[in-house]
Amino acid sequence: MNRKQVGILLFENVEVLDFCGPFEVFSVVRLDEEKRRDEPSPFNVFLVAETKKPVSTSGGMKVLPDYDLDDCPALNLLVVPGGWGTRTEMNNERLLKWIAERASQVEILSSVCTGALLLGKAGLLRGKRATTHWRSLDWMQELFPDAVVEKQLHFVEEGALFTSAGISAGIDMSLRVVSRYFGETVARATAKHMEYPFPESGERRIAVNQPA
Repeated sequence: MNRKQVGILLFENVEVLDFCGPFEVFSVVRLDEEKRRDEPSPFNVFLVAETKKPVSTSGGMKVLPDYDLDDCPALNLLVVPGGWGTRTEMNNERLLKWIAERASQVEILSSVCTGALLLGKAGLLRGKRATTHWRSLDWMQELFPDAVVEKQLHFVEEGALFTSAGISAGIDMSLRVVSRYFGETVARATAKHMEYPFPESGERRIAVNQPA
């Protein structure tokens, strides 16, 4: 099996579900549900960070990257998560340059939550439709006026660019990526295995302009 190589980026104070959600989706995909225990996922998923030192998430979890920016293998899909750490990484020129370089090489580029701000800082949202966490929508539009910020969408598919709303929305976006690669039947079976509703609609699930 020629497995798709999925790199999920990590950085200090990354949001846990932003990267764990997509990791779970891509790792539990099976092309044949009857052979779930016998065959691997068609995706090979790994974690990438600036160094191989343990990364502390926003909740304090320590995560060990598989690769650093220098030894990361070729990717088919790059996932850029968000979290409080994006505020710092938006000024990390080395990381932004790496994201931009990889974006030109992958089949699909994706972001979860405020990971979209890193894509914007890397110059990857010009003229593109995209979304982010509801709390950061206005900030995203202010930072990147040449991007089309979709405030009412849970996830956005813009050609080879996938972006999602906050945190748990990365699961939905990842299921849509599975559907893009291997069809809706496989994606729906993956969602069922996870006991998670398949994203029928791209509409945002919370009211952006109403109090929490």
